[in-house]
Parts: sequence; structure tokens; C-alpha cells
Amino acid sequence: MVLNCMQIVEALETYYLPTFYGIEFSVGFLGNLLVVLGYIFCLQQWQSCNIYLFSLAVSDLIFLSTLPRLCYLYSNHKEESNLYVCVINRYVLHVNLYSSILFMVWLSMDRFLLIKYPMRNHYLLRPRTALIVTGLSWIAVSIEVAPMITLMVQDLKEKNWTMCRDFGSLKGDISVLGYSLGLTVTGYILPLFGLCVFSYQIAHLLRVQERALQRSTASSYKRPLKVVASAAALFLVLYTPYHVLRNVSIATMQGWAGLEICTRMHIKSIYILTRPIAFFHSVINPIFYFLMGDKFRDLLESKIRNIVSKTVVQRNPS
Repeated sequence: MVLNCMQIVEALETYYLPTFYGIEFSVGFLGNLLVVLGYIFCLQQWQSCNIYLFSLAVSDLIFLSTLPRLCYLYSNHKEESNLYVCVINRYVLHVNLYSSILFMVWLSMDRFLLIKYPMRNHYLLRPRTALIVTGLSWIAVSIEVAPMITLMVQDLKEKNWTMCRDFGSLKGDISVLGYSLGLTVTGYILPLFGLCVFSYQIAHLLRVQERALQRSTASSYKRPLKVVASAAALFLVLYTPYHVLRNVSIATMQGWAGLEICTRMHIKSIYILTRPIAFFHSVINPIFYFLMGDKFRDLLESKIRNIVSKTVVQRNPS
């Protein structure tokens, strides 16, 4: 019976994780690479929104670059043998996880301020301010993730530097459950609350404008509301199962839980199912680049048409 429980976990790690991580890499990497290159080569005048979106795309691109290595290790029943690669991979994974939702909060704030100050005369809409906010965001997320790096080093040391385990399986001097709960609150719940607040504020502002303008121009600003509300729904659906199951899985490992091995393995199996779902945001994020980037879509489409036209002319000279 215990063997069957272990086999479920092993099967998920061997087949489920590599399959979904492979799909996420194949689709998400191309989408985010297109966005990064589009911003670099197509966008001449950068606004605050573009800076947040570009930072988000770079974060997703770096994270997705770590997935092929994970696919190889999981599918071949191998442990990460390189200490530095182990730590860097987990660091990149979790920094991306929490920086993504944080950058979406700043994007939502940007959309709210743009509706309220359409002439961009608010200091938070300045590109320089956006750069400062972006830098502080990277620092804040790195500080949030720093204790996990300590836990990883302690866990690796206990395993003679031979076993690179995921966050939900770590052990160390720091309370893993307490830290995971704290990270859930600061890294997920508070930013999600911020997204909901800005959704409400945008909706309220649009209602005020509709009454004042009698629906003459306010309807043109409804797209930001749909985008911000969609972002909040996206993270609610993708992140909630992961964070709930991660904390539950860590709790079952505590001595006071008193659970049988099979019960712990079943919970761990469900937790494994939620991991690729949480990271699927990196595949979906490029959609927001096109919806929220000022004129970015038009510029990118124009650039692609020009490239295609030049290629056709070179192949079929008159």
C-alpha cells in the first residue's frame, strides 16, 4: 500500500511535471521572447506601462529558460547534482512567481492613474518613477525569497549536497510552515488584494465618468477594467490551489500532524498537480502585453508586416 502511494508521486514527477513544463516552455518562451524583442526593436518611446510589462516579460523569459533542465531531471529520475544550479533554479522560480503578480499590481495602478490623469501629469506615470518602482520590486521579492535560499542550503547540507528538493519538502532551522504562510500572505494575498482594489477603483472611476460625460467618452476606458479584473481572476485561479496545497503539504510533514505515510503522499500528489498550474501564468502573460501596452501591438504588427514584405520582395524581385 505504501509502495503504491510512493508510485503515484513518482509517476507524477516522471510524466506529469515534464509534460506540462515542456508545454509551458514551448509556448511561453516564444511568446515572451517575441514581446522582449518587440519592445527592444519596435518601441521608441517608453511609458511607465511599458517598463512594467518589459520587466514582467524578462522575468518570465528567465524562468522559462530553467524548465528544460527540470524536464530532463524529472523524466530521467535524476537529482540536480550542481549546488549552484539547484539554488539558482529555485530562486528564479519563486522570484518569478511573486514578481509577476507584483508587476501586475503596478500595471493596474498605472491603468487607474492613466484614466484619472489622461495627460500623464502624475509623477507615478513617469518612466523614471516606473524604473525606481521596478528596481524596488526586484529587491523586495528577493528579500522575501532569501529565507528559502537559507533553507535550501541547510537541507542540501543535511543530504550531503546530493538532493535538491522543492520548497514544500525542505527542512531547516527556520520554521518552514511559518515562512511559507508568511510568504503566502506577503507575496500572494496582499498583491491579490491590491489587484482587487484597483479593479474596484477603476470601475468606480468609470461609473463617475459615465454619469458626468453621459457615456460619450468613458466607454473607451472600459478595456483597462476588463484587463485588470482578468488579471485578478487569473492569479486567483492559478495561484490559490498552489499556495493552499503547499502549506497543507508542509503542515503534514510536521510531527504534530500525526498523519500516515499514504495520507501525506496523497496530499503531496495533489500539491504536485498544482505546481505547473501556478506557473502557467508565464504562458498567459503575453496576452496582457498586447492588451495593456500602449500602441505596442500596432507597432509589432507593423514591424512584422514590413519584415514579411521585404522577404517577399527579395524572393520575387520584379
